[in-house]
Amino acid sequence: MSKQNKGSRFTPFNYPIEVEQRIQELRKDKHVLLPPRKILRTKEQIAGIRASAEINTALLDFITPHVKAGVSTRYLDNLIYQFTTDNGAIPAPLGYGEFPKSACISINDVVCHGIPNEYDILEEGDIVNIDVSTIYKGYFSDASRMFTIGKVDPEVKRLVDVCKECLDLGIKAAQPWATLGDVGAAIQEHAEKNGFSVVRDFCGHGVGVQFHEDPEVLHYGVKGTGMTLVPGMTLTIEPMLNMGSYEVFIDSEDNWTACTDDGKPSAQWEHMLLITETGNEILTY
Repeated sequence: MSKQNKGSRFTPFNYPIEVEQRIQELRKDKHVLLPPRKILRTKEQIAGIRASAEINTALLDFITPHVKAGVSTRYLDNLIYQFTTDNGAIPAPLGYGEFPKSACISINDVVCHGIPNEYDILEEGDIVNIDVSTIYKGYFSDASRMFTIGKVDPEVKRLVDVCKECLDLGIKAAQPWATLGDVGAAIQEHAEKNGFSVVRDFCGHGVGVQFHEDPEVLHYGVKGTGMTLVPGMTLTIEPMLNMGSYEVFIDSEDNWTACTDDGKPSAQWEHMLLITETGNEILTY
């Protein structure tokens, strides 16, 4: 009886044979970039990631009515921590790289990684991104939403809306056997067509077993380039659009807060996806 060569199989046990066969064909083409085997999720991992994602989405639903003029970002962060821990989970940002809070809350010209505090009080006309990430029984999930506070300048509101449209187009492009370049190109084309720039310094990422994993998901790019999307991958798409230049800087006081270099507003939306055999499944929103 011959022994099976375990190294010849690319996908985890119980993956559909059609997926394995497609990958084996692609492996023959030296120009095709396939994902590392370790980021293709098993059924057990997908179940754990889904459970984490359910809490993460419920958290954003919970915090939504509290996001209004007159509240501090620290108040919102405290609510986020309480909801997460009440559901048996852990806020992934807390202590990650010495990040001191449970969520990233970014207002107006803050592109991402805004640190909640008692001094940042939401005001009429603000736009706010709340980015939450959850660890539940060892599995990670991640998403962010934009909020508008009261009456917002129409052009700023358009920035928020176009950013959401970019996310939707990126998700539409994230099909099995497409490439990450297809995703980035779809986002970049729509953003620039509407007069906005796409931030280059930050990107989406693999997530599920760890907070940040391969691949990096750029929100700009060229169709047909980059890593091939394979069923079983879990990743975020989280475009950041600026009203002015895409250049950003990091606040030297905390080494976290990223702001637009020209002081103009920025918007971000983030969903987490599972690539499936027939398309994708939105896990967090």
